[in-house]
Amino acid sequence: MKKLDLYILKKFLGTYFFIVIIIILIVIVFDLVEKIDDFVDTHTPLNEIVFDYYLNLVPYYANMLSPLLVFLSVIFFTSKMASQTEIIAILSSGVSFRRLMWPYFMGSLIIAIMTFLLGSHVIPLANRTRIDFENTYIKSRKETGLSDMHMQISPGVFVYMGRYYSFRESGDRFNIEKYDGKKLQSRLFARTITYDSIVGNWHLKNYTQWEFDDNGISHVISQGLSIDSVINIVPSDFKNERKSYEMMTSAELRSHINELHERGIGGSGDFEIELYKRNATPFASFILALIGVSLASRKTRGGMGLHIGLGLLLSFAYILFLTVSTTFAVNGNMNAILAVWLPNIVFSFIGVFLYSRAPK
Repeated sequence: MKKLDLYILKKFLGTYFFIVIIIILIVIVFDLVEKIDDFVDTHTPLNEIVFDYYLNLVPYYANMLSPLLVFLSVIFFTSKMASQTEIIAILSSGVSFRRLMWPYFMGSLIIAIMTFLLGSHVIPLANRTRIDFENTYIKSRKETGLSDMHMQISPGVFVYMGRYYSFRESGDRFNIEKYDGKKLQSRLFARTITYDSIVGNWHLKNYTQWEFDDNGISHVISQGLSIDSVINIVPSDFKNERKSYEMMTSAELRSHINELHERGIGGSGDFEIELYKRNATPFASFILALIGVSLASRKTRGGMGLHIGLGLLLSFAYILFLTVSTTFAVNGNMNAILAVWLPNIVFSFIGVFLYSRAPK
């Protein structure tokens, strides 16, 4: 690397981490103002607020906003270089605009690797502590059960639950059916079902069990007020914990998505989007850095303010685009991979266009 590369890279990373610190401090202040009543009402210990909550909240927001902070940092220090005629002097000395991009992409690579590692391995573990803190001390942050759950727990064995209540670890309208191919062999129905965490089995109340002959005619073989049974399910299978995908590493996400598909439960959209986001977000750093350099390298009469204004406009456009596309993926029929990568694809074309129009 040349001295020029080190000069730009130092400015890039220094500005990036400075903006990260400023933004995170602002986030913490607003978050504290919003939640201070909850902390007081629940008598939350100060050490848990600091170490369990905010210490784990900082990397979460820093990583989530990382591509946009890359964009703003590039806009900021490149505009300053352009206003001080440094860009013109660099290009006039024989350095091509393409060569000038090298330290920017080196800085983006460093940030992208850091973003990927944090998002895939470190932050999910930190989120477990943070979300558990929120479920304990912050109002309206409790997990909820699911309704009308269907799943396959083993080959040919299917379970249906009308409603599951997370706090009581119990459900109602429970059915378990066993098939041989397409032929129903047996069915067990219980009006309520409760999990015994000490023994590790399920307690069924008001149950009836049928068997079916080759002609599909049912025969009641057992019924009663209560019975204990070992079933290949656990309470977490029927829970929809708030943003549980944020607490899974990338390897755990892949495993969980495969399990949802195998059991036929559905509802894997949020998990798939989270997994694809972790892969797509690091690439956004390169794209937004390209756009930032192409915009800010031109010396304009409006100065730095014009460049920062354009940068904020494009940042909000990127966030809006990503939000709309992922919403279509969750609530519509849009492919999850396309929904996550579409903003990067569109902004890549914008970046190439702006690069072609940038002063060479």
